[in-house]
Amino acid sequence: MGEEQLFRYYGRAELERQCSARGTVADIGPIMAEYAARTRAARESLPCALDIPYGPTGPERLDVYPAASAGPAPVFVFVHGGYWRMLDAADSGFMAPMLTRAGACVVAVNYALAPEAALDEIVRQCRAALAWVHANIARHGGDPGRIHLAGSSAGAHLATMMAAPGWQDAAGLPADAVKGLTLMSGLYDLTPVRLAQPNEWLRLDEAAARRNSPIHAPPRPPIPVIVTYAPSDTEEFRRQSEAYLAACAAAGCDARFVPAPGTNHFDIVFELCRRDGALARAVLGTMGL
Repeated sequence: MGEEQLFRYYGRAELERQCSARGTVADIGPIMAEYAARTRAARESLPCALDIPYGPTGPERLDVYPAASAGPAPVFVFVHGGYWRMLDAADSGFMAPMLTRAGACVVAVNYALAPEAALDEIVRQCRAALAWVHANIARHGGDPGRIHLAGSSAGAHLATMMAAPGWQDAAGLPADAVKGLTLMSGLYDLTPVRLAQPNEWLRLDEAAARRNSPIHAPPRPPIPVIVTYAPSDTEEFRRQSEAYLAACAAAGCDARFVPAPGTNHFDIVFELCRRDGALARAVLGTMGL
């Protein structure tokens, strides 16, 4: 008898490989260190307001880097990855120098990490951060009517949960609070994640996996949705990116794929630092910059 298929045509070993972003690079350490070093440089060289609370718990905080130019600026809200259990806003401001010079206000969101926080709580916190940005970003020179969300890996998942419809009214947000979405190497269907090693810290049951799978809840049209992934991402990461892109297009969003050649799952975020790169040009275009 052949190996039991747990998801699609993946047996146990293959499912674990498909769900392992870390397995696509030799060593994530130097890239993680670069996140922190670039963010530290941004914090030291740019005007910024750090560790602003948006909720009652310690992890509910965010950093704001105002636009270099005067006047209400479009707002780029970045949600970090780390498989819902790593990293911090202090690792997430590396794109601020380029984007603030281009005329955007940048917000780096922090949130509680698994397993101390359940995924439902992580999603709630990120949505609370969006509500805070909409209510308060004007005092930092940002335009609450032009909020663009972005995220990488688990952060892409969280950004899509922030953009999903149905929760905004209870939070006092307009249904169209999000005006754009940029997603890098994300996961949008948590069914395989629930069956693989990440569930050791996420502890999802079937119902939690479904309600936290944004593939079932694309954003309201016609917002622009930019999707990208690294060429070396696993088949499952790439498949899910394409499936979410298709769901957004079917819902009526302006959805498009932007290639990121030469990147891997972890360094793809540095494409946001290259103003002449395809991804940065697409992001700036959606923000009118």
